[in-house]
Parts: sequence; C-alpha cells; structure tokens
Amino acid sequence: MAANITTEYKMNDKIMLIQIFVVLFLCINLLLITTFFTKEFFYTTMRYVLFAVTLMSDCLFLFMSDILLILSYSRYTIQMWLCLIIYIVSSLYSFVTPLTLTAMTLERYVAICLPLRHGELCSPRSALHGILMIHSLSSLPCIIFLSIFFASATYGSYTQGRICSVEIFILHTWQGHLRSAISQFYFLIMCITIVFSYVKIMRAAKAASGEDKKSTWRGLRTVGLHAFQLLLCLIQLWCPFIEAALLQINLMLYINVSFLNYIMFDLAPKCLSPLIYGLRDETFFYSLKNSVSFGLRETKI
Repeated sequence: MAANITTEYKMNDKIMLIQIFVVLFLCINLLLITTFFTKEFFYTTMRYVLFAVTLMSDCLFLFMSDILLILSYSRYTIQMWLCLIIYIVSSLYSFVTPLTLTAMTLERYVAICLPLRHGELCSPRSALHGILMIHSLSSLPCIIFLSIFFASATYGSYTQGRICSVEIFILHTWQGHLRSAISQFYFLIMCITIVFSYVKIMRAAKAASGEDKKSTWRGLRTVGLHAFQLLLCLIQLWCPFIEAALLQINLMLYINVSFLNYIMFDLAPKCLSPLIYGLRDETFFYSLKNSVSFGLRETKI
C-alpha cells in the first residue's frame, strides 16, 4: 500500500514537471509566432515561413500529446471517434516537423550552393507549394494506417469508451510493424537528404573565402542542428519498442524510462527550433527583442 502511494506521488511530480515544460515551450513558441507576423519580410522569405510552420506544428503536437498523456495518466476513457481525431492531428504533425526541417535544409543548400537560382526556387509561391507538399506527405502514413483500421474495426467500436492511445488502433501485430516500417522509410529518406545537403555545403564552405566563408560555415552549423533534431525524432520511433520490453520487466523502470523519453525525444526537439532561428538568426532575434520590449525599441531590418 505504501509503495503504491509513493509511486502515485512520484507520478504526480513527473506529470507536474511535464506540464511546466509544455507551458514554457508553448509560450516561447507563441511569442516567436507573434514575432513572425510583425514583419512582412518574414512571411515573404521561405526560410522564415518554414520556421513558422515548425513552430505551429510543434505547438499542435505538444498540445495534443499532452492531452493524451493526461488522459492516459488519469485513466479517463473517451469515445473512439474523439480519440480518432486526436490521433489524426498527433500523427500528422509528428511528420510535419521533420519534413519541414528537411525542407529548411534544402533551402540552405540552394541558398549556399545554388545562389543564382535561390530567388526562383525559394519564392513565397514555392514556400506555399512546399507547405502543401509537406502536409500531403505527412498525411500518407496516417491514411494508410487508418484505412487498415477502418477495414478491420466493427461499427460498434467507434462508440465504445476507451483510454486513448495509439495502441487501440492496432488490431493486428503486423499493423504495428507496418507503421514502424513506413515511419523509418520516411526518416531514411530525410536523413539521406540532410547528409547530402551537409556534404555539399561543407564543400562549398571549404571553397569559399572572406564573408562568403563565414556565411557558409554558419549555414553548415544550422544544417548540423537540423540533423540533430531529426536524430531525436528518429529515436522517438524506437521508444515504444523499448518501453514495451521494459513494461514486462519492471513497472517503475517503465515509468521512469517513459518519462525520460518524453522529455528527451518529444519535448527537447521542440525547443531546438526556437534556439536555431529565434536566437541564432540575427534578423529574427532583433525583431524578437523588439516584440518583448513591446515596441519601445524599434529595430530596422
């Protein structure tokens, strides 16, 4: 009995800590989104448009994943159709962020290695087409997975009250393997794209001189940070398999590892986007300072 009470207290502490992180990251992201809309230069420049997409995607994903966490922790049951909506949004935006990171890497590749074509390939119109393509590609795994579920599930299951989680949509073992295979295929393509861009930019950095060299190396560091974000997203795919194995061994070990995975591979990648563009990009950082000071300090771009 005492052990159960201790475990419950530890879980309460962990949930409260996660809520603090989620609220903090959401506030930072919303501040950056507000800053994005303060200057016309930002929403007419492709790299800032894609940055805003990652911020909005991260906000939606954090909000939905936090709802799932609270529902799961409280053992609260909801009807399947409502869980289905939460799952669709979570699944869609779990892919939107890494795909947008890949698009941002390609934008840096074009800017550094193909500067004469940058204006043509990275125009606001191209950014809009890119966003539509990112969301289309992100929806494909969800469409495939849910099509199989709809073909297998009975009509009555949609009105049943269940604890909402991804696992309730997996009716057969092979569905889980298929979902994992599709996700890893996506991330393999994204990793190849980022490595290709990194190598090309590195070659350009070695050949550049003066101010161009400084700008190129800066772009290389940005691509490196994108690669690190993508690595964290990739590790996130393996976490459910590790957690499922630990659950069979020890409950407290499973809870501790799940908590650590959520912090490191769900929350941590979401705080890297503000670091990369919100703080490292001088133009955006000056506008951010102006937003924080409520316009008392005007910054020219």
